[in-house]
This record gives sequence, structure tokens and C-alpha cells, in this order.
Amino acid sequence: MESGSIMSKKNQKKPVFYSAFALLLGVSHSFADDRIEAVVKAAIEPVMQRQQIPGVAVAITVNGQPHYFNYGVASKESGKAVTQDTLFEIGSVSKTFTATLAAYAQASGKLSLSESASQVLPTLHGSAFDNISVLQLGTYTAGGLPLQFPSEADHRDKMLGYYKQWKPTYAAGTHRQYSNPSLGLFGYLAAHSMGAPFDTLMEKTLLPKLGLKHSYLKVPKDQMGLYAWGYDKNDKPVRVGPGALDSEAYGVKTSASDLLRYVEANMNPASLEKPLQQAIATTHTGYYKVGEMTQGLGWEFYNYPVTLDTLLAGNSSQMAMEAHAVQPLNPPQSPRDNVLINKTGSTGGFGAYVAFIPAKDIGIVILANKNYPNAERVKIAHTILSALTE
Repeated sequence: MESGSIMSKKNQKKPVFYSAFALLLGVSHSFADDRIEAVVKAAIEPVMQRQQIPGVAVAITVNGQPHYFNYGVASKESGKAVTQDTLFEIGSVSKTFTATLAAYAQASGKLSLSESASQVLPTLHGSAFDNISVLQLGTYTAGGLPLQFPSEADHRDKMLGYYKQWKPTYAAGTHRQYSNPSLGLFGYLAAHSMGAPFDTLMEKTLLPKLGLKHSYLKVPKDQMGLYAWGYDKNDKPVRVGPGALDSEAYGVKTSASDLLRYVEANMNPASLEKPLQQAIATTHTGYYKVGEMTQGLGWEFYNYPVTLDTLLAGNSSQMAMEAHAVQPLNPPQSPRDNVLINKTGSTGGFGAYVAFIPAKDIGIVILANKNYPNAERVKIAHTILSALTE
């Protein structure tokens, strides 16, 4: 038996909320915050205690109205409290930003996702990437690129040599194998097509166009006071280190308030410039299915309403660590509102989860300075979203 689903009202672009919490939003923001916080606190605090998480920031958007709830500390050493402006490492949630940049490159006429990787980057001519498309790299279907770079290739100076000698395990487009080298090369090709370094394009073009003013690949000196310390399994303070294509695959540092703004841009992109609207639509397009999960670019989504068990399966270790045969969607599935869109992300000392439901105009961001199980993150979000959409 699957557990109860997050309920939906179908075919409503801008829904009317019938839960007690939603009705309160029209009465008093502070009163509504108090009531929502009761749900958030009940979901968060037991997990923080059980997983020994020093600090968590939760941000929720309901009909365009943000709500922020912060718990614990950004640094155990200083005792500085978490706020909505604390900078967290978001790990693989960064992949959704990379995907948006690649889709923006296509919308701007600089890149075609249907091209082979070696067409975009001639250095790869004569390798397996003559027969692997940019899109296949962006959807982890290149043919079995591994989760991480081998240690001897995990450096920007050595990664192209790794790609040139790499041999696929599967035919391109037949299997999904979640992979930093796959999504990382996807971002690298996007930047190459636009004629500038990835970090520059992200920090000077994409993030500002999204209205994000406190999101970084390299945290500036004057913002370091906001940068939380992560804590590893031995409870030692850590921050992410350099690696091959680290910026592209897992490099973004951001705050709950900025990440919530990003969620709102994904749900309601009308105020953005046209190429960026097109880019977001491309990232919300479904390219194939694995079980109940539909793979977009960066984002993963599920038919709504969705059960907790379905979300847990889609965000499981098995889904991240193993290859899965895919069911291609031909033609690709156009963006839909009646889905739950999500992405997890982790580094050695941080854990993140983002989920949103466009049909409900509701979304949640959960940032923590410890890498704790995805299942716990998904359960927290499911509990909170269920309470707000019942």
C-alpha cells in the first residue's frame, strides 16, 4: 500500500485553497506564519535532533507570498543563527541552474540540444561523443557515465582526456545513470557554445536575469560571513572543495530567500525575458520516464497528486547509484502545471531539497548544513505540502 497522496484540484491554474492554513493567508500574514510554522516546526525539529543537524532554513511560497522559518545555527563554532540570508551549499540542485543556462543558450540560438557533443566541442571528435547528443548528456542517458569522476580524472586539466577515452556501457538514449560527469559536460558545452567561462555566464548573466542577488559559485569575501559551515558524518566543519566541473554539477551556494525566488521564477516566469521563459519551459519538458519519475533537464517530476512512496522511490539511493532502462517520450512531454517538480542536492556537509507544484502555486526549499538522507527531506516536504494543500 502506498501512503496518502498530496491532494490536488485538477485543471486550476491559480487554485483556491481550502485548508485552514491557506484561508488564514488572506487574514493576517503574521497569524498565517504562526500557523504554518507549527506544521514546519513539527516536521523539522525531530529530524534535526535525530540526524544531529546544526541548522536548517525552510522557505515556502504560497500564491507568490514567501514565508521563512529558520532553526539552529549556521556555525557551531560561532553560534551564529541561521537566517533566510544564510548561504548554503545546494549540491546537485545546482544542476537545475546548469540546465537552465544550457536551455538559455539554445533559446538564444547558440546551442542545439540535438547536436552531438563533439559537434559543439571538436576536441571530442573521434570519441564516443560523436554519437552522444547534448540532450543525452543533460538527461544522464549518454550510455553509463559514472556518478563521479574517477579520482585520477577529477581535475579540470585531466577531464577532457577522460572523456576522450571513455567507452559507453549502453547505447546512448537507452539507460539513465545519474552522473556528475554527464551533467557537468552538458554545462561545459553550453558555456563553450556561448563563448565565455561557465562561472562568468552563471554569475554575470543567468543569476542576475533570474533576479538572484545572493547566489554564487565562488562566495565573495564580503559575503563569507553569511556562508554557513557544513558538518560531515564525524561532525567536523567542512565546505565543498574543487573538482572537475564542480561549478556545473554541484557548485552553487545560495540562501533560502534567493532559492525561493528561483522557485517562483520557475512557476511564474512571465516577468522574465522571452529567451529565459523558453529556457525554463525546456527544463520542464519531459524526455523519458523511469518508473513514476519523468526526467526533465535538471528537474525531475511526477504526476500530481503524488504519493509519498512514489517520491521516496524517485529520490532513492537506487535511483542515484544504478543504471535504469528508460521509456523515451516521443515527442517530449510539454511542460505541465499538474506535476510536482523536485530536486535533491548534497555535498559533504550540506543537504538540500526543492519541490514545487505549479498548479497550486506552492513551493518549498529546505536547506541544511549537514548531509542527511534524502528520504528524510522528502518526508518533511511531503508533510508540509500536504498540510498546506489538503
